[in-house]
Amino acid sequence: MKTLNDLFNHQIKDLYSAETQLLSALPKMAKNANNKKLIKAFENHLKETKEQKSKLETICRELNISPSGAKCHAMKGLIKEAKIFMNAVEDNEVMDAGLIAEAQRIEHYEISGYGTAVRYAKELGLRQVAENLQEILNEEYNADHTLNEIAENRVNRKALEQIK
Repeated sequence: MKTLNDLFNHQIKDLYSAETQLLSALPKMAKNANNKKLIKAFENHLKETKEQKSKLETICRELNISPSGAKCHAMKGLIKEAKIFMNAVEDNEVMDAGLIAEAQRIEHYEISGYGTAVRYAKELGLRQVAENLQEILNEEYNADHTLNEIAENRVNRKALEQIK
């Protein structure tokens, strides 16, 4: 990579890989969840993730970027951690609290990646691409907010009851 444009292209490929990997992880997280609101949040984010992947494909076509060829090792590691967690937990309430934590780690990674991509797109004068990426970034913030609300309103308190 020699230019900001090269770095931007790499970021887009990385995000595409991350979203692709997440498409296989979210159904497993939903299956392991017990709280109805949490299950719904995972199902909703799966739909959003499919749309986000499609938006990234459109951006790649517009910019003549091949979305394949990059592997997001960070997302691979985050998903691996979530799988290890899901295999280690025996209590339903603790499972839900931990799934929220795992999902928020993923959301925070995506927020960081999309935030960077938006800035690069703006600097490169790609106004429409920046707007499309900002829409995705807003969805990631909303997903994180939803997970916070679920945790604070019910799940963390129920997990705490397990130690009393």
